[in-house]
Parts: sequence; C-alpha cells; structure tokens
Amino acid sequence: MSEDPKGLRDGLEASKGDPRLVLALNAVLSAWFGWTVVWGLDLLDVVSYTLPNVAVAAILVFTVTYLIVLQ
Repeated sequence: MSEDPKGLRDGLEASKGDPRLVLALNAVLSAWFGWTVVWGLDLLDVVSYTLPNVAVAAILVFTVTYLIVLQ
C-alpha cells in the first residue's frame, strides 16, 4: 500500500490502444462532419448536396485529422 494509485493520465499514457479503432472513429466522425459541412454549404448555395461532394469533404477531413494526429 506504499505505492500511490496511478491516475487517469498515467493510464492513458501507458495504454497502447488499437490503431484500427482510432482509424474507424476517425472515418465515422469525418464522414459525419463532411456531411454536415456539405449540407450547410448547400443551404448557402455554395455547393450542391451530392454524395461525391460529401465523400470528398470526408476524405479531406480524414486526411487532415490523420496527419495532425501523426505529428
């Protein structure tokens, strides 16, 4: 009992995690954000609300997020 219990930060830093889960979450959240952005831009008549536009926005968000996380 002489050892202090580890805190949340110590546990998170020691955890390796599963990179597939991180990629899957990134893909789902990027698709949702891309859909939201294209939907909003369609309301402003900037771009049309189509599947290719949503896909391009999702891929851009996914790529930027992935590159930022790698640094």
